[in-house]
Amino acid sequence: MTPEKEAAYKKGLSDALEVGAAILKEGGSALDAVEAAVRSLEDCPLFNAGKGSVFNALGKHEMDASIMDGRSREAGAVATVKNVKNPISLSRAVMEKSEHVFLVGEGADEFAKLNGLEFETDEYFHDEFRYNQWLKIKDTDGFQLDHSVEKKDEKFGTVGAVAMDKDGNIAAATSTGGMTNKKFGRIGDSSIIGSGTFADNRTCAVSCTGSGEFFIRQVVAYDVACLMEFKGLSLQEASDEVIQKRLLEIDGDGGLIAVDAQGNIAMPFNTEGMYRACIKHDTPAEIRIYKD
Repeated sequence: MTPEKEAAYKKGLSDALEVGAAILKEGGSALDAVEAAVRSLEDCPLFNAGKGSVFNALGKHEMDASIMDGRSREAGAVATVKNVKNPISLSRAVMEKSEHVFLVGEGADEFAKLNGLEFETDEYFHDEFRYNQWLKIKDTDGFQLDHSVEKKDEKFGTVGAVAMDKDGNIAAATSTGGMTNKKFGRIGDSSIIGSGTFADNRTCAVSCTGSGEFFIRQVVAYDVACLMEFKGLSLQEASDEVIQKRLLEIDGDGGLIAVDAQGNIAMPFNTEGMYRACIKHDTPAEIRIYKD
Protein backbone atom coordinates (compact mmCIF):
# COMPACT_ATOMS: atom_id res chain seq x y z
CA MET A 1 0.00 0.00 0.00
CA THR A 2 1.72 3.15 -1.21
CA PRO A 3 0.78 6.52 0.29
CA GLU A 4 -0.61 7.52 -3.12
CA LYS A 5 -2.85 4.45 -3.34
CA GLU A 6 -4.08 4.86 0.20
CA ALA A 7 -4.90 8.52 -0.43
CA ALA A 8 -6.85 7.60 -3.58
CA TYR A 9 -8.92 4.94 -1.82
CA LYS A 10 -9.65 7.23 1.10
CA LYS A 11 -10.74 10.00 -1.26
CA GLY A 12 -13.16 7.59 -2.96
CA LEU A 13 -14.62 6.72 0.43
CA SER A 14 -14.71 10.36 1.51
CA ASP A 15 -16.50 11.45 -1.66
CA ALA A 16 -19.20 8.80 -1.20
CA LEU A 17 -19.57 9.69 2.47
CA GLU A 18 -19.99 13.38 1.69
CA VAL A 19 -22.61 12.71 -0.98
CA GLY A 20 -24.72 10.60 1.37
CA ALA A 21 -24.21 12.85 4.39
CA ALA A 22 -25.24 15.96 2.42
CA ILE A 23 -28.60 14.37 1.64
CA LEU A 24 -29.19 13.51 5.29
CA LYS A 25 -28.17 17.00 6.47
CA GLU A 26 -30.76 18.49 4.13
CA GLY A 27 -33.46 16.28 5.61
CA GLY A 28 -33.38 13.66 2.86
CA SER A 29 -34.24 10.02 3.36
CA ALA A 30 -31.89 7.22 4.33
CA LEU A 31 -32.90 5.48 1.10
CA ASP A 32 -31.80 8.45 -1.02
CA ALA A 33 -28.55 8.68 0.94
CA VAL A 34 -27.48 5.05 0.50
CA GLU A 35 -28.33 5.07 -3.20
CA ALA A 36 -26.32 8.24 -3.75
CA ALA A 37 -23.33 6.99 -1.75
CA VAL A 38 -23.23 3.70 -3.64
CA ARG A 39 -23.61 5.48 -6.99
CA SER A 40 -20.53 7.51 -6.09
CA LEU A 41 -18.59 4.32 -5.38
CA GLU A 42 -19.89 2.68 -8.56
CA ASP A 43 -18.56 5.67 -10.54
CA CYS A 44 -15.09 5.29 -8.99
CA PRO A 45 -12.86 2.78 -10.85
CA LEU A 46 -10.98 1.85 -7.67
CA PHE A 47 -13.81 -0.32 -6.35
CA ASN A 48 -15.29 -3.54 -7.73
CA ALA A 49 -18.71 -2.18 -8.67
CA GLY A 50 -20.05 -0.22 -11.63
CA LYS A 51 -17.15 1.33 -13.55
CA GLY A 52 -14.53 -0.66 -11.63
CA SER A 53 -16.19 -4.07 -12.02
CA VAL A 54 -14.00 -7.09 -12.61
CA PHE A 55 -13.98 -9.23 -15.78
CA ASN A 56 -15.84 -12.53 -15.91
CA ALA A 57 -14.60 -15.66 -17.74
CA LEU A 58 -15.81 -14.25 -21.06
CA GLY A 59 -14.01 -10.96 -20.57
CA LYS A 60 -17.26 -9.13 -19.86
CA HIS A 61 -18.76 -7.38 -16.84
CA GLU A 62 -21.73 -8.83 -14.95
CA MET A 63 -22.91 -6.72 -12.04
CA ASP A 64 -25.15 -7.38 -9.03
CA ALA A 65 -26.80 -4.96 -6.61
CA SER A 66 -29.62 -4.60 -4.08
CA ILE A 67 -31.29 -1.98 -1.92
CA MET A 68 -33.73 -2.17 1.02
CA ASP A 69 -35.89 0.34 2.87
CA GLY A 70 -36.03 -0.35 6.61
CA ARG A 71 -39.24 1.63 7.06
CA SER A 72 -41.39 -0.41 4.67
CA ARG A 73 -39.11 -3.43 4.26
CA GLU A 74 -39.49 -3.08 0.53
CA ALA A 75 -36.49 -4.19 -1.51
CA GLY A 76 -35.14 -4.36 -5.03
CA ALA A 77 -32.30 -6.39 -6.51
CA VAL A 78 -30.62 -7.18 -9.82
CA ALA A 79 -27.98 -9.69 -10.89
CA THR A 80 -25.78 -10.36 -13.93
CA VAL A 81 -26.71 -7.03 -15.53
CA LYS A 82 -24.52 -5.69 -18.32
CA ASN A 83 -23.57 -2.14 -19.30
CA VAL A 84 -25.90 -0.50 -16.75
CA LYS A 85 -23.91 2.44 -15.39
CA ASN A 86 -25.40 2.32 -11.90
CA PRO A 87 -26.86 -1.07 -10.94
CA ILE A 88 -27.91 0.29 -7.54
CA SER A 89 -30.31 2.72 -9.21
CA LEU A 90 -31.71 -0.15 -11.27
CA SER A 91 -32.29 -2.04 -8.01
CA ARG A 92 -34.26 0.89 -6.67
CA ALA A 93 -36.28 1.04 -9.88
CA VAL A 94 -37.15 -2.64 -9.45
CA MET A 95 -38.32 -1.88 -5.91
CA GLU A 96 -40.39 1.17 -6.81
CA LYS A 97 -41.53 0.58 -10.39
CA SER A 98 -42.21 -3.16 -10.55
CA GLU A 99 -44.18 -5.71 -8.58
CA HIS A 100 -41.02 -7.78 -8.10
CA VAL A 101 -37.97 -7.85 -5.87
CA PHE A 102 -35.29 -9.59 -7.96
CA LEU A 103 -34.58 -9.34 -11.70
CA VAL A 104 -31.62 -10.97 -13.47
CA GLY A 105 -29.80 -11.00 -16.80
CA GLU A 106 -31.43 -9.91 -20.01
CA GLY A 107 -34.76 -9.31 -18.30
CA ALA A 108 -33.16 -6.88 -15.86
CA ASP A 109 -31.37 -5.11 -18.73
CA GLU A 110 -34.65 -4.81 -20.62
CA PHE A 111 -36.36 -3.39 -17.53
CA ALA A 112 -33.52 -0.88 -17.20
CA LYS A 113 -34.03 0.33 -20.77
CA LEU A 114 -37.79 0.63 -20.32
CA ASN A 115 -37.24 2.80 -17.24
CA GLY A 116 -34.62 5.08 -18.75
CA LEU A 117 -31.59 3.88 -16.78
CA GLU A 118 -28.25 5.05 -18.11
CA PHE A 119 -26.13 2.58 -20.09
CA GLU A 120 -22.42 2.72 -20.94
CA THR A 121 -20.23 1.00 -23.54
CA ASP A 122 -17.82 -1.85 -22.76
CA GLU A 123 -14.99 0.70 -23.01
CA TYR A 124 -16.41 2.65 -20.07
CA PHE A 125 -16.05 -0.41 -17.83
CA HIS A 126 -12.59 -1.37 -19.11
CA ASP A 127 -9.92 -0.81 -16.48
CA GLU A 128 -6.34 -1.84 -17.24
CA PHE A 129 -5.64 -3.08 -13.73
CA ARG A 130 -8.81 -5.19 -13.76
CA TYR A 131 -7.96 -6.48 -17.23
CA ASN A 132 -4.45 -7.57 -16.18
CA GLN A 133 -5.94 -9.14 -13.06
CA TRP A 134 -8.19 -11.24 -15.29
CA LEU A 135 -5.43 -12.17 -17.78
CA LYS A 136 -3.50 -13.90 -14.98
CA ILE A 137 -6.24 -16.52 -14.55
CA LYS A 138 -8.00 -16.37 -17.92
CA ASP A 139 -8.73 -19.80 -19.48
CA THR A 140 -8.34 -21.56 -16.12
CA ASP A 141 -10.85 -22.86 -13.61
CA GLY A 142 -9.60 -20.33 -11.07
CA PHE A 143 -11.35 -17.21 -9.87
CA GLN A 144 -10.17 -14.29 -7.79
CA LEU A 145 -11.69 -12.59 -4.79
CA ASP A 146 -10.35 -9.08 -4.37
CA HIS A 147 -9.64 -9.41 -0.67
CA SER A 148 -8.03 -12.88 -0.68
CA VAL A 149 -4.60 -13.45 0.87
CA GLU A 150 -2.69 -13.56 -2.43
CA LYS A 151 -3.86 -10.04 -3.23
CA LYS A 152 -3.08 -8.25 0.01
CA ASP A 153 -2.21 -5.04 -1.79
CA GLU A 154 -5.23 -5.17 -4.08
CA LYS A 155 -8.27 -5.03 -1.81
CA PHE A 156 -10.84 -3.47 -4.10
CA GLY A 157 -14.22 -4.94 -3.32
CA THR A 158 -17.95 -4.88 -3.13
CA VAL A 159 -19.35 -1.49 -2.13
CA GLY A 160 -22.19 -0.70 0.19
CA ALA A 161 -23.81 1.96 2.36
CA VAL A 162 -26.14 2.10 5.34
CA ALA A 163 -27.80 5.18 6.80
CA MET A 164 -30.24 6.54 9.36
CA ASP A 165 -32.18 9.72 8.60
CA LYS A 166 -33.72 12.42 10.82
CA ASP A 167 -36.97 10.45 11.10
CA GLY A 168 -35.18 7.36 12.41
CA ASN A 169 -35.65 5.42 9.18
CA ILE A 170 -32.76 3.25 8.03
CA ALA A 171 -31.74 1.76 4.69
CA ALA A 172 -29.02 -0.39 3.13
CA ALA A 173 -27.56 -0.73 -0.37
CA THR A 174 -24.89 -3.02 -1.87
CA SER A 175 -23.28 -3.29 -5.32
CA THR A 176 -20.56 -5.48 -6.84
CA GLY A 177 -18.88 -6.75 -9.98
CA GLY A 178 -18.43 -10.14 -8.32
CA MET A 179 -15.44 -12.44 -8.80
CA THR A 180 -12.76 -12.11 -11.45
CA ASN A 181 -13.15 -14.92 -14.02
CA LYS A 182 -16.53 -16.01 -12.64
CA LYS A 183 -18.46 -18.50 -14.77
CA PHE A 184 -21.92 -19.98 -15.28
CA GLY A 185 -23.77 -16.80 -14.35
CA ARG A 186 -22.45 -16.94 -10.79
CA ILE A 187 -24.29 -14.68 -8.33
CA GLY A 188 -22.90 -13.75 -4.91
CA ASP A 189 -24.57 -12.40 -1.81
CA SER A 190 -24.65 -8.72 -2.78
CA SER A 191 -27.93 -8.98 -4.67
CA ILE A 192 -29.57 -11.39 -2.23
CA ILE A 193 -31.84 -9.75 0.34
CA GLY A 194 -31.05 -11.19 3.76
CA SER A 195 -27.58 -12.39 2.80
CA GLY A 196 -25.74 -9.31 1.51
CA THR A 197 -28.29 -6.60 2.25
CA PHE A 198 -31.00 -6.16 4.85
CA ALA A 199 -32.84 -3.28 6.56
CA ASP A 200 -35.60 -3.18 9.17
CA ASN A 201 -36.37 -0.15 11.33
CA ARG A 202 -36.99 -2.47 14.28
CA THR A 203 -33.39 -3.67 14.26
CA CYS A 204 -30.73 -2.53 11.80
CA ALA A 205 -29.54 -1.93 8.25
CA VAL A 206 -26.67 -4.11 7.01
CA SER A 207 -24.46 -4.26 3.90
CA CYS A 208 -21.90 -7.05 3.51
CA THR A 209 -18.66 -7.72 1.65
CA GLY A 210 -16.63 -10.90 1.44
CA SER A 211 -16.75 -14.45 0.10
CA GLY A 212 -20.32 -14.41 -1.16
CA GLU A 213 -21.01 -18.13 -1.00
CA PHE A 214 -20.43 -18.14 2.75
CA PHE A 215 -22.55 -15.04 3.30
CA ILE A 216 -25.39 -16.72 1.41
CA ARG A 217 -25.11 -19.91 3.45
CA GLN A 218 -25.06 -18.01 6.73
CA VAL A 219 -27.73 -15.46 5.67
CA VAL A 220 -25.40 -12.93 7.27
CA ALA A 221 -27.28 -9.65 6.93
CA TYR A 222 -30.52 -11.01 8.35
CA ASP A 223 -28.65 -13.02 10.97
CA VAL A 224 -27.45 -9.78 12.55
CA ALA A 225 -31.00 -8.38 12.64
CA CYS A 226 -32.35 -11.68 13.93
CA LEU A 227 -29.92 -11.76 16.86
CA MET A 228 -30.97 -8.25 17.79
CA GLU A 229 -34.69 -8.94 17.53
CA PHE A 230 -34.91 -12.34 19.16
CA LYS A 231 -31.88 -12.48 21.49
CA GLY A 232 -31.80 -8.82 22.47
CA LEU A 233 -28.18 -8.31 21.42
CA SER A 234 -26.85 -4.84 20.66
CA LEU A 235 -25.84 -3.98 17.11
CA GLN A 236 -22.15 -4.43 17.93
CA GLU A 237 -22.72 -7.71 19.77
CA ALA A 238 -24.83 -9.16 16.97
CA SER A 239 -22.40 -8.03 14.26
CA ASP A 240 -19.41 -9.50 16.08
CA GLU A 241 -21.25 -12.76 16.76
CA VAL A 242 -21.93 -13.21 13.05
CA ILE A 243 -18.62 -12.02 11.58
CA GLN A 244 -16.16 -13.18 14.24
CA LYS A 245 -17.84 -16.46 15.16
CA ARG A 246 -20.63 -17.82 12.96
CA LEU A 247 -18.98 -16.92 9.66
CA LEU A 248 -15.58 -18.20 10.76
CA GLU A 249 -17.15 -21.51 11.80
CA ILE A 250 -17.80 -22.21 8.12
CA ASP A 251 -14.45 -20.69 7.01
CA GLY A 252 -16.06 -17.55 5.61
CA ASP A 253 -14.14 -14.30 5.39
CA GLY A 254 -15.27 -10.71 5.00
CA GLY A 255 -17.10 -8.04 6.95
CA LEU A 256 -20.11 -5.77 7.11
CA ILE A 257 -21.25 -2.25 7.86
CA ALA A 258 -24.39 -1.70 9.91
CA VAL A 259 -26.45 0.98 11.63
CA ASP A 260 -29.45 0.70 13.93
CA ALA A 261 -32.39 3.06 14.40
CA GLN A 262 -30.63 4.73 17.36
CA GLY A 263 -27.69 5.67 15.16
CA ASN A 264 -25.24 3.12 16.55
CA ILE A 265 -22.65 1.95 14.00
CA ALA A 266 -20.80 -1.37 13.65
CA MET A 267 -18.16 -2.24 11.03
CA PRO A 268 -16.62 -5.62 11.97
CA PHE A 269 -14.46 -7.73 9.64
CA ASN A 270 -12.33 -10.87 9.98
CA THR A 271 -9.89 -10.09 7.15
CA GLU A 272 -6.67 -8.06 7.26
CA GLY A 273 -8.53 -4.92 6.30
CA MET A 274 -11.81 -3.48 5.04
CA TYR A 275 -12.27 -0.09 3.41
CA ARG A 276 -14.82 1.68 5.59
CA ALA A 277 -15.98 5.14 6.54
CA CYS A 278 -18.66 6.63 8.74
CA ILE A 279 -19.98 9.98 9.88
CA LYS A 280 -22.51 11.07 12.50
CA HIS A 281 -24.28 14.37 13.00
CA ASP A 282 -21.84 17.09 14.10
CA THR A 283 -18.87 14.70 14.39
CA PRO A 284 -15.84 14.31 12.12
CA ALA A 285 -15.79 11.56 9.51
CA GLU A 286 -13.83 8.38 10.21
CA ILE A 287 -12.11 6.73 7.25
CA ARG A 288 -10.13 3.54 7.80
CA ILE A 289 -8.63 0.59 5.95
CA TYR A 290 -6.90 -1.69 8.44
CA LYS A 291 -7.74 -2.82 11.96
CA ASP A 292 -7.41 -0.25 14.70
